[in-house]
Amino acid sequence: MNALSTSFLSRLDRLSFVARRIRAGQTAGERRSTRHGTSVEFADYRDYAKGDDLRRVDWNIYARLERPFVKLFEEEQDLAVHLLLDGSGSMDWEGAEQGEGKWTYARQLAAALGYVALRDGDRLTVTALRAFPPTPFGPARGRGHVLRLFTWLEGLDADGVTDLNESLRAYALRSHRAGLVLLISDLFSPSGYVAGLTTLLARGHEVVLLHLLSPAEVEPPLGGDLRLVDIETGEAQEVTIDGGMRALYRRRLATWQAKISATCRARDVHYIPLVTDTPLERIVLYDLRRAGVVR
Repeated sequence: MNALSTSFLSRLDRLSFVARRIRAGQTAGERRSTRHGTSVEFADYRDYAKGDDLRRVDWNIYARLERPFVKLFEEEQDLAVHLLLDGSGSMDWEGAEQGEGKWTYARQLAAALGYVALRDGDRLTVTALRAFPPTPFGPARGRGHVLRLFTWLEGLDADGVTDLNESLRAYALRSHRAGLVLLISDLFSPSGYVAGLTTLLARGHEVVLLHLLSPAEVEPPLGGDLRLVDIETGEAQEVTIDGGMRALYRRRLATWQAKISATCRARDVHYIPLVTDTPLERIVLYDLRRAGVVR
């Protein structure tokens, strides 16, 4: 996974995630609430995180406990941000013909989105969805955790078959804080994804679906008589790819994405189709902003 450039990170410093509504029961943080309150109404404390305004440190508490705490006020609340990465084998297909890698791109996108959450004081959790998932990252808050997030993402791998519906359902049932869920997936799941999304919504989450494909999946460079092998199951199939088959593939891909878009629209889920040859800066700084996910 390539490191994010310093110039890109500096541009991310100006972004924040957008929550359409702030839910009751959130812990205090740094996000403006839509509820009425004044900035002088004290609410709570939280641990100091690197980058916090030193003027808001309670130095009396620091003198007693030798630990820095930041004052929080009634109108300020944090947002729970849940980053979910589809860790199935199909996400690790590198597309050797064109040099792109979905898994590398997905982790870089997660790094950028995680950076925005941590820098803005949101409560971040990152989870890989796979049959035997590794220990999640977080929950964590504050830019002091950025390097640990990048290291955690660097060590992730993708393999096997993921039941996306079951993984999303299980995550929804065990997550304690409803918030903003950003799912990065190619949606190549035999069981589908709709039931999982529905469970997330029923638990109070707002959902953004980042549908990631490679250029070779959008426009296959193959042709002739071929034996294709499923990267997850190992099953093989003999096919002949000619002009007619390629046109049929394009139509079915367009129909599939249109159906996903309609499904998400009906459920008030943001649907953002992505291709790995699109610069990451464009996705985060333009496409997500245009979709209202960040500002």
